[in-house]
Amino acid sequence: MTIIPLVITGVLIVGGFFLQIFLSERESKWPGLVLPFIQFCVSLAAIMLTVTKPEGFENDIFVKIITFLLCNIPTVILLAIYAACREKQKARKRLDKMNAQDLE
Repeated sequence: MTIIPLVITGVLIVGGFFLQIFLSERESKWPGLVLPFIQFCVSLAAIMLTVTKPEGFENDIFVKIITFLLCNIPTVILLAIYAACREKQKARKRLDKMNAQDLE
């Protein structure tokens, strides 16, 4: 087993997080929601592609719920990055507004 695929995967994940930060800090709020939406769609596709054994209905639901939860961990992380960036942006705007009022 080579380490190159692991390094490439790590670079893509870290790059995705930096892209999320970049998009979340834009003036408009919509670009920051693109990556979480894409990841959520991927998690829905993973549920649809989940193959279960025809042993029982309860097992099928359990597997799909676990798949959904595990696939949405990156979605939650991306939304947390989005929320942190937007909160920092709101705080910066409030500070700028307060400084502008002090100058008057």
